[in-house]
Amino acid sequence: MMKIKSWMSAALVIMLIAFTVGCGKSTDSTNTASTKSADTESKSGGDLSGKLTIGGSTALQPLAAAAAKEFMNLHPGVQIQVQGGGSGTGLSQAAKGNLDIGMSDYFADAEKDISAENLEDHKVAVVGMTAAVNPKTGVTNLSKDELKKVFTGKVHDWSEVGGKKGKITLVNRPDGSGTRATFDQFALDNATPAEGITQDSSNTVSKIISDTPGAIGYLALSYFNNHSVTKLSIDGVKATEDNVTSGKFPVWAYEHMYTKGKPNQLEQAFLKFMMSEEVQDKLVPAQGYISVAKMNVERNAEGKTTKK
Repeated sequence: MMKIKSWMSAALVIMLIAFTVGCGKSTDSTNTASTKSADTESKSGGDLSGKLTIGGSTALQPLAAAAAKEFMNLHPGVQIQVQGGGSGTGLSQAAKGNLDIGMSDYFADAEKDISAENLEDHKVAVVGMTAAVNPKTGVTNLSKDELKKVFTGKVHDWSEVGGKKGKITLVNRPDGSGTRATFDQFALDNATPAEGITQDSSNTVSKIISDTPGAIGYLALSYFNNHSVTKLSIDGVKATEDNVTSGKFPVWAYEHMYTKGKPNQLEQAFLKFMMSEEVQDKLVPAQGYISVAKMNVERNAEGKTTKK
């Protein structure tokens, strides 16, 4: 009888240990599954949803579109529409609340028709700009004085500025274009361009120059992604990232994203993503832009450039 009792006691102890261990495993398994589920939800971006409409500067449009695509991949519940229209449109429509984020190549203070104090500035990149010519002109460099003569209509043939004989055809941007405002100020010293073909879309400007012998216009460096148009040097200084960041090449602008007042949660999340390593170190250079952090000079709303 004593042996039976001892055996039963031992069996009971073993069962209790097994039950305790089993419960412990079950609890650990539940906690692990819960943690993995939370991690998966965080990585999938399940916490964000909604729509953003972004518009304005066509110079910034390619970067904004590329960033929006990456952001939507991270956050499937978010829809972002990116459109052009020009910097003036970006600023005015953001101020009216018709755009969640307005893109501009110039400071909102420079736009006289809006209340800039209602807009909050977010500098997301720097863009260099220069003159673009049809390759058949035979021109790769112009002095600033020659450039002004070309755009103000004081010379009419490329042979007058060292190129091949042929009529000069101007391709301008409309008023309200940030690319035009930047080029006029820093390439032409605010000289007024002569009449020419007027087109706002950067892609269309590039195509017109490519298809028109003797044509000249201006583009953001991000649009010189093939050999259909020639990127001009100015005063012998090439339009390169190094020359822009050092201040040697003068034609550049901040790329601004403006919100009406403080950004909401979704707007803030996207703007934060724009300044992330994913965008600044990868998308920005890949799309032909320059990170603000790389600039060795800075520029204020009045256009004054100083060393950092």
